[in-house]
Amino acid sequence: MFAGPPDHLPQSLAFLLLPQFSLMAFASAVEPLRAANRLAGRPLYSWEVLGPDARPVVASNGVAIPPDRAITDVTRHPCIVVCGGYGMQAFDDPRTLAALRRLARTGTIMGAISTASYVLARAGLLAGRRCTIHWENLDSFRQDWPDLNVTDDLYEIDGPVFTCSGGTAAMDLMLHLIVAQHGHGLAAAVSDQFIHQAIRESRQRQRMATGRRLGTGNPTLMAIVDLMEQNIEAPLGRHDIAERAGLSERQVERLFARELAVSPRRYYFQLRLERADALLRQTAMPILDVALATGFVSASHFAKSYRSHFGRTPRQRRAEARLNLPAPPHIRPHEGSDPRIDRADESV
Repeated sequence: MFAGPPDHLPQSLAFLLLPQFSLMAFASAVEPLRAANRLAGRPLYSWEVLGPDARPVVASNGVAIPPDRAITDVTRHPCIVVCGGYGMQAFDDPRTLAALRRLARTGTIMGAISTASYVLARAGLLAGRRCTIHWENLDSFRQDWPDLNVTDDLYEIDGPVFTCSGGTAAMDLMLHLIVAQHGHGLAAAVSDQFIHQAIRESRQRQRMATGRRLGTGNPTLMAIVDLMEQNIEAPLGRHDIAERAGLSERQVERLFARELAVSPRRYYFQLRLERADALLRQTAMPILDVALATGFVSASHFAKSYRSHFGRTPRQRRAEARLNLPAPPHIRPHEGSDPRIDRADESV
């Protein structure tokens, strides 16, 4: 499909929408195809919408889209793109998974957008293939599927299976398809239609660059934050961080105070708690394992720290996640407040 011009036109795709799917990712995938048809002046692509059954599928923002038919009614299809969103790690509908496996055996090209990689993994369609998923789910996906070859690329194409991190990366994936099938000129014109200034390659990073996320151009600060993000399970001590940055501990303190108005200790601690929150929401890991995976020495200390930061306990957050409730607002104590941090368990 991504290797060259299609054998016939229009190229047919089906988008399988699952409950709580990301409307942004779905629109980013289907709209470039519509624009390609319009700009080419002929139908290069056709598509239909599928659902687990005949009922309207509700997106994560509450918009309901009625499917053209149920996935279980499809006997053959050239390409099916599964669109995920909230709660895909718990999606385990036997009829849908069986239908995907059956279609894959007939030669259907299978794709997953956003968190739908969970669904293809559960269907057994990602074994032995490179795959990716939305950056927020990377850690939990790797925890749940340790044998898979998971990358943090925008999208992965491996034989008859492709996966995409979601959001606007779905547009880059479809632009890549248009380049392969109809040339760069048409893809560039489609990209222009959406004021999408560059067709990103698959290897480009998903997340905004560290400096842009932090609102700083200081290379030393960016390097320290990257170092912290890479060492969550076994947090580095303040001396190690300062030494790797080529600064004194006092210089690191001043750098964080000037650029981020927070101490490096507090910033690192918040990174660990935010990673823990993602694991609570996205995996079934025992709370003790979540604590250990984010550098805490005990479940009790983790629970106290989590509640101080988020205003609820880890158990409450996990219960909310099962109901697909939104993540809680972050409660960030002022530097002068008592965040109940056990000094023995601090890293920085």
